[in-house]
Amino acid sequence: MLPYGRQTIDEADIAAVVEVLRSPFLTAGPVVAKFEEALAAKVGARHASVCANGTAALHLVYAALGITAGDEIITTPITFSATAAAAYYVGATVRFADVDAAGNLDPASVEALITPRTRAIVAVHLGGMPVDLEAFHSIAQRHGIALIEDACHALGATYHGSPIGSRSDATVFSFHPVKHITTGEGGGIVTPSPTLKHRIDKLRAHGIERDATQMQSAPDGMWAYEVQELGWNYRLSDLSCALGLSQLAKLDGFVTRRRAIAALYRTELARVFPDGGVTPPPRFAERESSYHLFAVAIDFPRFHTTRKVVTERLAAAGIGTQVHYIPLLQHPLHAQRCPDEARRARPGADQYYARTLSIPMFPAMTDADVGEVVAQLARALREQP
Repeated sequence: MLPYGRQTIDEADIAAVVEVLRSPFLTAGPVVAKFEEALAAKVGARHASVCANGTAALHLVYAALGITAGDEIITTPITFSATAAAAYYVGATVRFADVDAAGNLDPASVEALITPRTRAIVAVHLGGMPVDLEAFHSIAQRHGIALIEDACHALGATYHGSPIGSRSDATVFSFHPVKHITTGEGGGIVTPSPTLKHRIDKLRAHGIERDATQMQSAPDGMWAYEVQELGWNYRLSDLSCALGLSQLAKLDGFVTRRRAIAALYRTELARVFPDGGVTPPPRFAERESSYHLFAVAIDFPRFHTTRKVVTERLAAAGIGTQVHYIPLLQHPLHAQRCPDEARRARPGADQYYARTLSIPMFPAMTDADVGEVVAQLARALREQP
């Protein structure tokens, strides 16, 4: 089976983890800080914090920014559940804007939803393609609210030549195995703010403060610490960070290969579907995707078939696919949490969801794999029942 995504692990990655296994620290040791420093440097950020996973990273950012009950965030309905669910964790309300042809958050629809309760825009770079960051920075600055980038799909992407992660109040990454690099499970946050970095680090470790200058009472001795607020155990181990460091060194190569695969897909799709009906992801002159996903838009009625039939035919041929994503308000949790939002029309999201299908995209794919995926897609679309 050729999956829609898969990690790439080599002997150097294995050796890096084994080295930590032989060291004195398996967690809360020096490799965590090394990974954070390397991550910040890679994306052009001042500070980085790593944590248990991308969901934890979102939760930590919302909490560290002081978003709480009575506050609102605005995000996209075309995203994984965690983007919104992490806001529920802190008691906030989520408002869902609409999306553009790329499936990314539409700036005009976001601005229309801003109220005095809005604390942040959470912009998701779907599939690795950056949103229109210039527009969102302008909106956030005009309204005095935070801009958070959910870049769990977008490590290695660029906007106007700058790496994603170098510009906003906070940017969140995921290191799940299907992402650009992996730590097994893991997440990261980058920010220009040392204050936000300190608060994130405290919250990811039970709300504990160990800096004597920040304690509310004079410490009794070297062992002293204070639990100053409710936090969580969202730490990432040295084992995971060793893998992350090794993987990060290969990020440029991984992204280059993903872009080469995307270019080959575009060529093959144009050759096999010269009359259209299967459209590759949009491209923009000022944005360079890192292609976590390669999501094609398919006009299923044109081929007199359905997405269900096509995905079943592809699976039978050994080709894995996925849909990114079912609009969040079609899920019971989000519809129940946001009943007013569920009643509002979002034509862009509906159209995107009706046509989208993610086909295999990962660095270890061969050119022959790409040709086989497109050939099997053509058969699945054109085959009659």
